[in-house]
Amino acid sequence: MKTTLAFVLATTALAGAVQAQDITEFRIGILGGENAQDRMNSNECVRAYVEDLLGVETKIFTPADYDGVIQGLLGGSIDMAWLGASAYAKTYMTDPEAVDVVMVKTNLDGSYGYHSVGFARADSGITSLEDMKGKVFAFGDPNSTSGFLIPSVEIPKAIGATMESGDYFGEVRFVGGHEQTIVAVANGDVDAGVTWADGQGEWLDGYNSGALRKASDSGLVDMNDLVEIWKSDIIPEGPIVLRRALPEKVKADVTAFLGELHGKDPECAYNMAAGDTAGFFPITHDAYKNIIAVREAVQGN
Repeated sequence: MKTTLAFVLATTALAGAVQAQDITEFRIGILGGENAQDRMNSNECVRAYVEDLLGVETKIFTPADYDGVIQGLLGGSIDMAWLGASAYAKTYMTDPEAVDVVMVKTNLDGSYGYHSVGFARADSGITSLEDMKGKVFAFGDPNSTSGFLIPSVEIPKAIGATMESGDYFGEVRFVGGHEQTIVAVANGDVDAGVTWADGQGEWLDGYNSGALRKASDSGLVDMNDLVEIWKSDIIPEGPIVLRRALPEKVKADVTAFLGELHGKDPECAYNMAAGDTAGFFPITHDAYKNIIAVREAVQGN
Protein backbone atom coordinates (compact mmCIF):
# COMPACT_ATOMS: atom_id res chain seq x y z
CA MET A 1 0.00 0.00 0.00
CA LYS A 2 2.85 2.39 0.89
CA THR A 3 4.58 1.59 -2.37
CA THR A 4 1.39 2.27 -4.34
CA LEU A 5 0.83 5.57 -2.51
CA ALA A 6 4.40 6.66 -3.12
CA PHE A 7 4.02 5.84 -6.82
CA VAL A 8 0.82 7.87 -7.05
CA LEU A 9 2.40 10.86 -5.33
CA ALA A 10 5.48 10.68 -7.51
CA THR A 11 3.37 10.41 -10.66
CA THR A 12 1.24 13.37 -9.60
CA ALA A 13 4.29 15.50 -8.88
CA LEU A 14 5.83 14.54 -12.22
CA ALA A 15 2.62 15.40 -14.05
CA GLY A 16 2.55 18.80 -12.32
CA ALA A 17 6.16 19.44 -13.28
CA VAL A 18 5.53 18.51 -16.90
CA GLN A 19 2.48 20.74 -17.02
CA ALA A 20 4.41 23.66 -15.52
CA GLN A 21 6.98 23.22 -18.28
CA ASP A 22 4.27 23.76 -20.88
CA ILE A 23 4.95 27.49 -20.54
CA THR A 24 8.35 29.16 -20.38
CA GLU A 25 7.08 32.63 -19.48
CA PHE A 26 3.85 34.39 -18.54
CA ARG A 27 2.86 37.76 -20.00
CA ILE A 28 0.45 40.24 -18.43
CA GLY A 29 -1.04 42.96 -20.62
CA ILE A 30 -2.16 46.24 -19.03
CA LEU A 31 -4.68 48.41 -20.88
CA GLY A 32 -3.76 51.98 -21.72
CA GLY A 33 -5.30 54.77 -19.69
CA GLU A 34 -2.26 56.05 -17.85
CA ASN A 35 1.41 56.32 -18.73
CA ALA A 36 3.32 53.08 -19.17
CA GLN A 37 5.59 53.50 -16.14
CA ASP A 38 2.66 54.08 -13.78
CA ARG A 39 0.91 51.01 -15.18
CA MET A 40 4.01 48.92 -14.58
CA ASN A 41 4.49 50.29 -11.05
CA SER A 42 0.85 49.63 -10.11
CA ASN A 43 1.06 46.02 -11.27
CA GLU A 44 4.65 45.10 -10.33
CA CYS A 45 3.49 43.35 -7.16
CA VAL A 46 1.11 41.20 -9.23
CA ARG A 47 3.88 40.36 -11.68
CA ALA A 48 6.20 39.29 -8.84
CA TYR A 49 3.53 37.16 -7.16
CA VAL A 50 2.65 35.38 -10.41
CA GLU A 51 6.31 34.76 -11.22
CA ASP A 52 6.79 33.07 -7.83
CA LEU A 53 3.55 31.15 -8.25
CA LEU A 54 4.27 29.73 -11.69
CA GLY A 55 8.04 29.50 -11.46
CA VAL A 56 8.55 31.10 -14.87
CA GLU A 57 9.62 34.57 -15.91
CA THR A 58 6.61 36.89 -15.83
CA LYS A 59 6.55 40.12 -17.80
CA ILE A 60 4.28 43.14 -18.00
CA PHE A 61 3.36 44.63 -21.36
CA THR A 62 1.93 48.15 -21.64
CA PRO A 63 0.81 48.76 -25.23
CA ALA A 64 0.02 52.35 -26.18
CA ASP A 65 -3.67 51.65 -26.67
CA TYR A 66 -6.38 49.13 -25.80
CA ASP A 67 -6.09 47.41 -29.15
CA GLY A 68 -2.49 46.46 -28.43
CA VAL A 69 -3.67 44.31 -25.51
CA ILE A 70 -6.59 42.90 -27.50
CA GLN A 71 -4.34 41.89 -30.38
CA GLY A 72 -1.82 40.41 -27.96
CA LEU A 73 -4.49 38.14 -26.47
CA LEU A 74 -5.75 37.18 -29.91
CA GLY A 75 -2.25 36.51 -31.22
CA GLY A 76 -1.03 34.60 -28.17
CA SER A 77 1.63 37.10 -27.09
CA ILE A 78 -0.31 38.12 -23.94
CA ASP A 79 -1.60 35.54 -21.45
CA MET A 80 -3.61 37.63 -18.99
CA ALA A 81 -5.29 41.02 -18.99
CA TRP A 82 -7.93 42.99 -17.13
CA LEU A 83 -10.11 44.17 -19.99
CA GLY A 84 -12.90 46.69 -20.09
CA ALA A 85 -16.26 45.19 -21.07
CA SER A 86 -16.06 46.68 -24.57
CA ALA A 87 -12.49 45.47 -25.08
CA TYR A 88 -13.63 42.01 -24.03
CA ALA A 89 -16.53 42.29 -26.46
CA LYS A 90 -14.14 43.03 -29.33
CA THR A 91 -11.89 40.14 -28.31
CA TYR A 92 -14.84 37.74 -28.17
CA MET A 93 -16.37 39.02 -31.42
CA THR A 94 -13.04 38.52 -33.19
CA ASP A 95 -12.37 35.04 -31.76
CA PRO A 96 -14.81 33.46 -29.27
CA GLU A 97 -12.19 30.82 -28.40
CA ALA A 98 -9.31 33.19 -27.60
CA VAL A 99 -9.78 33.83 -23.88
CA ASP A 100 -11.59 32.63 -20.77
CA VAL A 101 -13.37 35.09 -18.47
CA VAL A 102 -12.27 34.31 -14.91
CA MET A 103 -12.59 37.17 -12.39
CA VAL A 104 -14.09 40.61 -11.88
CA LYS A 105 -13.31 43.50 -9.54
CA THR A 106 -16.09 44.08 -7.03
CA ASN A 107 -17.03 47.30 -5.27
CA LEU A 108 -17.10 47.68 -1.49
CA ASP A 109 -20.84 46.89 -1.49
CA GLY A 110 -20.27 43.65 -3.42
CA SER A 111 -21.58 44.93 -6.75
CA TYR A 112 -19.46 44.80 -9.89
CA GLY A 113 -20.75 47.79 -11.80
CA TYR A 114 -19.28 51.19 -12.52
CA HIS A 115 -20.11 54.32 -14.49
CA SER A 116 -18.88 56.44 -17.31
CA VAL A 117 -18.55 59.88 -15.74
CA GLY A 118 -18.62 63.16 -17.66
CA PHE A 119 -16.64 65.96 -16.04
CA ALA A 120 -15.42 69.50 -16.63
CA ARG A 121 -13.32 72.11 -14.85
CA ALA A 122 -15.12 73.54 -11.85
CA ASP A 123 -14.27 77.09 -12.94
CA SER A 124 -15.59 76.61 -16.48
CA GLY A 125 -19.21 77.34 -15.68
CA ILE A 126 -20.14 73.96 -17.19
CA THR A 127 -22.39 71.96 -14.87
CA SER A 128 -24.33 69.75 -17.31
CA LEU A 129 -24.41 68.54 -20.90
CA GLU A 130 -26.70 71.48 -21.67
CA ASP A 131 -23.75 73.79 -21.06
CA MET A 132 -21.59 71.86 -23.55
CA LYS A 133 -23.33 72.98 -26.74
CA GLY A 134 -20.69 74.19 -29.18
CA LYS A 135 -17.81 73.16 -26.92
CA VAL A 136 -15.04 70.55 -27.17
CA PHE A 137 -15.79 67.06 -25.83
CA ALA A 138 -13.19 64.31 -25.33
CA PHE A 139 -13.46 60.55 -25.63
CA GLY A 140 -10.63 58.30 -24.48
CA ASP A 141 -9.91 55.13 -26.49
CA PRO A 142 -12.24 53.70 -29.18
CA ASN A 143 -12.12 50.31 -27.41
CA SER A 144 -12.96 51.74 -23.97
CA THR A 145 -16.38 50.99 -22.53
CA SER A 146 -16.67 54.08 -20.36
CA GLY A 147 -14.34 56.21 -22.46
CA PHE A 148 -16.32 55.69 -25.65
CA LEU A 149 -18.85 52.88 -26.17
CA ILE A 150 -21.44 53.66 -23.50
CA PRO A 151 -21.28 57.49 -23.67
CA SER A 152 -21.45 57.30 -27.47
CA VAL A 153 -24.82 55.57 -27.06
CA GLU A 154 -26.26 57.29 -23.97
CA ILE A 155 -25.17 60.91 -24.49
CA PRO A 156 -26.87 61.30 -27.90
CA LYS A 157 -30.13 60.21 -26.25
CA ALA A 158 -29.62 62.85 -23.55
CA ILE A 159 -28.83 65.73 -25.92
CA GLY A 160 -31.05 64.72 -28.84
CA ALA A 161 -28.14 64.93 -31.29
CA THR A 162 -25.26 62.85 -32.60
CA MET A 163 -21.69 62.84 -31.35
CA GLU A 164 -20.46 64.13 -34.71
CA SER A 165 -18.35 67.27 -34.43
CA GLY A 166 -20.47 70.33 -35.16
CA ASP A 167 -23.83 68.68 -34.58
CA TYR A 168 -24.19 69.51 -30.88
CA PHE A 169 -20.65 69.68 -29.58
CA GLY A 170 -18.31 72.03 -31.39
CA GLU A 171 -15.75 69.25 -31.67
CA VAL A 172 -15.54 65.65 -30.50
CA ARG A 173 -12.07 64.16 -30.33
CA PHE A 174 -10.22 61.08 -29.03
CA VAL A 175 -7.35 61.90 -26.69
CA GLY A 176 -6.01 58.39 -26.03
CA GLY A 177 -7.13 57.10 -22.65
CA HIS A 178 -8.47 57.90 -19.19
CA GLU A 179 -5.40 59.67 -17.85
CA GLN A 180 -5.08 61.69 -21.03
CA THR A 181 -8.74 62.73 -20.78
CA ILE A 182 -8.37 63.82 -17.17
CA VAL A 183 -5.25 65.84 -17.98
CA ALA A 184 -6.85 67.40 -21.08
CA VAL A 185 -9.85 68.60 -19.07
CA ALA A 186 -7.77 69.76 -16.10
CA ASN A 187 -5.43 71.72 -18.40
CA GLY A 188 -8.30 73.28 -20.34
CA ASP A 189 -7.32 71.62 -23.63
CA VAL A 190 -10.91 70.34 -23.91
CA ASP A 191 -14.04 71.53 -22.19
CA ALA A 192 -15.25 68.15 -20.91
CA GLY A 193 -14.63 64.43 -21.26
CA VAL A 194 -15.55 61.03 -19.88
CA THR A 195 -13.70 58.54 -17.70
CA TRP A 196 -14.58 55.69 -15.33
CA ALA A 197 -15.43 55.48 -11.65
CA ASP A 198 -17.38 53.14 -9.41
CA GLY A 199 -19.63 56.06 -8.45
CA GLN A 200 -19.42 55.13 -4.76
CA GLY A 201 -17.88 57.18 -2.00
CA GLU A 202 -17.04 60.87 -2.29
CA TRP A 203 -16.46 62.91 -5.43
CA LEU A 204 -13.59 64.78 -3.76
CA ASP A 205 -11.77 61.44 -3.32
CA GLY A 206 -12.34 60.55 -6.95
CA TYR A 207 -14.98 58.09 -5.69
CA ASN A 208 -13.81 54.79 -4.15
CA SER A 209 -12.12 53.42 -7.24
CA GLY A 210 -11.49 54.25 -10.84
CA ALA A 211 -9.42 56.56 -13.03
CA LEU A 212 -10.40 59.67 -11.06
CA ARG A 213 -9.38 58.01 -7.77
CA LYS A 214 -6.05 57.00 -9.25
CA ALA A 215 -5.44 60.49 -10.62
CA SER A 216 -6.36 62.02 -7.27
CA ASP A 217 -4.15 59.59 -5.31
CA SER A 218 -1.16 60.34 -7.53
CA GLY A 219 -1.59 64.10 -7.28
CA LEU A 220 -2.24 64.36 -10.99
CA VAL A 221 -5.42 66.30 -10.29
CA ASP A 222 -7.20 68.00 -7.40
CA MET A 223 -10.82 66.86 -7.43
CA ASN A 224 -11.84 70.30 -6.14
CA ASP A 225 -10.90 71.58 -9.59
CA LEU A 226 -13.34 69.26 -11.39
CA VAL A 227 -17.12 68.93 -11.47
CA GLU A 228 -19.31 66.03 -12.59
CA ILE A 229 -21.66 66.94 -15.45
CA TRP A 230 -23.06 63.54 -16.46
CA LYS A 231 -23.12 59.91 -15.31
CA SER A 232 -24.06 56.83 -17.31
CA ASP A 233 -26.31 53.99 -16.31
CA ILE A 234 -24.50 51.18 -14.51
CA ILE A 235 -21.92 49.30 -16.62
CA PRO A 236 -20.66 45.78 -15.84
CA GLU A 237 -17.06 45.90 -14.66
CA GLY A 238 -14.73 44.40 -17.22
CA PRO A 239 -13.33 40.91 -16.69
CA ILE A 240 -9.87 39.58 -16.01
CA VAL A 241 -9.26 37.10 -18.81
CA LEU A 242 -6.73 34.35 -19.40
CA ARG A 243 -5.65 32.99 -22.76
CA ARG A 244 -7.69 29.83 -23.29
CA ALA A 245 -4.74 27.84 -24.68
CA LEU A 246 -2.83 28.07 -21.38
CA PRO A 247 -2.47 24.82 -19.40
CA GLU A 248 -5.45 24.26 -17.12
CA LYS A 249 -3.27 24.20 -14.01
CA VAL A 250 -1.77 27.57 -14.87
CA LYS A 251 -5.23 29.06 -15.32
CA ALA A 252 -6.47 27.52 -12.08
CA ASP A 253 -3.45 28.71 -10.09
CA VAL A 254 -3.59 32.27 -11.41
CA THR A 255 -7.36 32.47 -10.86
CA ALA A 256 -6.99 31.27 -7.27
CA PHE A 257 -4.22 33.81 -6.67
CA LEU A 258 -6.42 36.67 -7.89
CA GLY A 259 -9.22 35.56 -5.60
CA GLU A 260 -6.88 35.63 -2.61
CA LEU A 261 -4.98 38.83 -3.44
CA HIS A 262 -7.20 41.28 -1.56
CA GLY A 263 -6.82 39.35 1.69
CA LYS A 264 -3.16 38.53 1.13
CA ASP A 265 -1.89 41.97 0.15
CA PRO A 266 -4.46 44.80 0.37
CA GLU A 267 -1.99 47.39 -0.89
CA CYS A 268 -1.19 45.37 -4.00
CA ALA A 269 -4.92 44.82 -4.63
CA TYR A 270 -5.55 48.56 -4.17
CA ASN A 271 -2.89 49.43 -6.73
CA MET A 272 -4.08 46.88 -9.26
CA ALA A 273 -7.76 47.80 -8.87
CA ALA A 274 -7.26 51.58 -8.81
CA GLY A 275 -8.80 52.09 -5.39
CA ASP A 276 -10.79 50.54 -2.57
CA THR A 277 -12.62 47.36 -3.55
CA ALA A 278 -13.93 44.14 -2.02
CA GLY A 279 -11.48 42.14 -4.14
CA PHE A 280 -11.76 39.95 -7.23
CA PHE A 281 -14.51 37.35 -7.57
CA PRO A 282 -15.48 34.76 -10.22
CA ILE A 283 -17.59 35.84 -13.20
CA THR A 284 -18.58 34.30 -16.55
CA HIS A 285 -19.02 35.34 -20.15
CA ASP A 286 -22.80 35.66 -19.66
CA ALA A 287 -22.33 38.91 -17.72
CA TYR A 288 -21.11 40.59 -20.90
CA LYS A 289 -23.71 39.51 -23.45
CA ASN A 290 -25.48 42.88 -23.32
CA ILE A 291 -22.24 44.81 -23.87
CA ILE A 292 -21.38 42.54 -26.81
CA ALA A 293 -24.82 43.28 -28.28
CA VAL A 294 -24.29 47.04 -27.85
CA ARG A 295 -20.89 46.89 -29.50
CA GLU A 296 -22.26 44.83 -32.38
CA ALA A 297 -25.04 47.40 -32.86
CA VAL A 298 -22.63 50.35 -32.79
CA GLN A 299 -20.22 48.70 -35.23
CA GLY A 300 -23.15 47.85 -37.49
CA ASN A 301 -24.16 51.51 -37.81
